Amino acid sequence: MSTAATPARTLRAGTVLADLLPASRTRDIALVLGGAALTGLAAQLSVPVPGSPVPVSGQTFAALLVGTALGARRGFLALALYTVVGMAGVPWFAQSSSGYAMPSFGYVLGMLLAATVVGALARRGADRSVPRTAGAMLLGSAIIYAVGVPYLALATGMTLGQAVAAGLVPFLLGDALKAALAMGALPAVWKLAGRRG
Repeated sequence: MSTAATPARTLRAGTVLADLLPASRTRDIALVLGGAALTGLAAQLSVPVPGSPVPVSGQTFAALLVGTALGARRGFLALALYTVVGMAGVPWFAQSSSGYAMPSFGYVLGMLLAATVVGALARRGADRSVPRTAGAMLLGSAIIYAVGVPYLALATGMTLGQAVAAGLVPFLLGDALKAALAMGALPAVWKLAGRRG
């Protein structure tokens, strides 16, 4: 009888994917370290965009997945660790860069906020169906741009219109593809977890 009750508690609302692992402080530390490392590794998958100081990279996708899978608190801590270590000189921002003087640093700050928000939404079940996952990824991407684009304008002296043209428009198609990946993967993992439970 206790085994039948466990899956219902495990898969209830308020649970994120990381909560499916046995709870411990060690687990939480490992998840935060792993989330930061995953974001740093994904940032190395970057391609320069002609006419823009901001490359296309995997770090935004990783940041949103980390936030969604770990929840708001652990997602925030993972991205905060990623940010602080990169500011301290570890070259794991996009294109092996580091520091806070680069024009694209605003996107890193946006990812920190976005991971926290999508993590909070995931606790409310935003990662369990395709439409809700799409909404969470769209909101997360919008937050990243809401911080990153104005920072880009300030850091480079661009007008806001120029910053939108260089730091938003070229990335919309790639963001749509990343969102489609998340929309397929996250609900599928929950479905699989429900079957195993």
